[in-house]
Amino acid sequence: MKRLPVLLTAAVLAAFAAPVLAQTAAAPAAAPAAAVSYGTVQEAEAMVKKAVAFYKKNGKEKAVAEFQKNPGPFVDRDLYVTVYDLEGNALSHINPKMVGKNMMDLRDPSGKYHIKERIETARKENSGWQDFQFFNPQTKKVEPKRMYWEKHDNIVFAAGAYKPQ
Repeated sequence: MKRLPVLLTAAVLAAFAAPVLAQTAAAPAAAPAAAVSYGTVQEAEAMVKKAVAFYKKNGKEKAVAEFQKNPGPFVDRDLYVTVYDLEGNALSHINPKMVGKNMMDLRDPSGKYHIKERIETARKENSGWQDFQFFNPQTKKVEPKRMYWEKHDNIVFAAGAYKPQ
């Protein structure tokens, strides 16, 4: 039973990696790549505030659909919005395979239950920052990530930036 969270983590990381790797394999050879551009923690925080404003103006159904569009207005390089309820169910995610799933048992490679930690903190506070490790679709590696989140109507909106190494 102790292996289940490890297997869940591996499955989630594989789910994130598969579309990126398939896209890379299908892409024709190109000229030398330009330097990779990363989002900043300031841009992640601004994206969450933009998402909350969109949600307040347009309602949950329209907002959740808009957050999942890729490309779309809530995806910028390695930044994207995720939305969870206070039970840990993914309401919106850049990876459609995550939507509708309870992610409370998801652990990062260091063993941290990052979704559970975020949700438990959101039950007591309205916003905050969180550090964990996650798969970076641009580098195809697990990297440190800093996540900003805000709670509105018992829904947690979040976006994070990978930390420069």
